[in-house]
Amino acid sequence: MSTFIVGLTGGIASGKSEVSRRFEALGIVVADADIAAREVVAQGSPVLAKIAERFGADVLLDDGNLDRARLRQHIFADAEERRALEAITHPAIRARVREVCDTARSPYAIAAIPLLTEAGGRAAYPWLHRVLVVDAPEAVQHARLLRRDSIDAELADRMIRAQASRAQRLAQADDVIVNDGHPEQLQAHIETLDLRYRELAAIRG
Repeated sequence: MSTFIVGLTGGIASGKSEVSRRFEALGIVVADADIAAREVVAQGSPVLAKIAERFGADVLLDDGNLDRARLRQHIFADAEERRALEAITHPAIRARVREVCDTARSPYAIAAIPLLTEAGGRAAYPWLHRVLVVDAPEAVQHARLLRRDSIDAELADRMIRAQASRAQRLAQADDVIVNDGHPEQLQAHIETLDLRYRELAAIRG
């Protein structure tokens, strides 16, 4: 069981998934809030039922699963609707991420939480011992979104604006990885942080 938990966050398309994979390659358990978010809205789940009740049956596919594309278009067009969705899903996601971290058998655990700042930061996640922010310029995020999601520039802009600003995220940070270049440039920084986190975990343990 890990007694030292690092919160990993960053803006959309900043490279959080790549950073997570590299920590996992070093033997660290990563509890991914995006995976938890999919698990808590599985077909037949109480959270999915609440979503359908709040947003209507149109957000469900014919097989009863969540129509993610339709819901995404809807919530990124209306900030109030996005907050309504987050109020339904965030408590369940937090609980699932905490469960994975608490049972991790690595020297420390990473809680990968894309919306850490938007969800209340350290106040909402008081069990985080450190926060690592993956940072990238908005122009880089925008280009990656267009390439990754095959969406238009307007939706990419809305998705970036819907999140906290870079300054708000960086204000939460104990550590920062700037990811504006080739992914291979990340490795040395990640290995340095890994050693530091292992030391901090050993001290805490």
